[in-house]
Amino acid sequence: MEKQMDTSLLDRAIRFAVAAHAGVERRGKGFPYIVHPMEAMAIAATMTADQEILAAAALHDVVEDTEVTLDDLRAQFGDRVARLVDTESDHFKEGLDWRSRKEDSLRRLKEATRDEKIVALGDKLSNMRAIARDYTSEGEVFWDRFRVKEKSVHGWRYHALLDAFSDLSDTYAYQEFDFLVNRIFPAD
Repeated sequence: MEKQMDTSLLDRAIRFAVAAHAGVERRGKGFPYIVHPMEAMAIAATMTADQEILAAAALHDVVEDTEVTLDDLRAQFGDRVARLVDTESDHFKEGLDWRSRKEDSLRRLKEATRDEKIVALGDKLSNMRAIARDYTSEGEVFWDRFRVKEKSVHGWRYHALLDAFSDLSDTYAYQEFDFLVNRIFPAD
């Protein structure tokens, strides 16, 4: 007989994320936004079975992209899930440009715990898969859809992310991320 796994927290997190992202399309992709957090959660599940980490991966964009606050998450899912989501959220500090925000995010990620990095890698690998897919089909015009249009600047960020995630290099998720980053942004 199979061992019964308690997924009640994760089940609630998935329902919460679905409701928070309801009706939102993933940036011109033609599919529901929720597909991205579910992919991030599935990637995280290749590195851990910890239900709080998986819940945080499912919820990773709700604070950044919806009206949900960290206090809402803390009340619903506890301190650890809220902290894991907070580490992955892009903190829009007044007056910081894109690169400064990304540098701040990278600094926080380098100092993050392994659990926090698992959530972040789930998100970034999901994004990198989409970048690789779209760039492969569209070519250089792909970069025109971003505020920062220089491929080299995105390459800088993704190579810095590889460095920040290096302590996860024993995972398949990291190895796939490394492969895709180096395929799209080869070292000169």
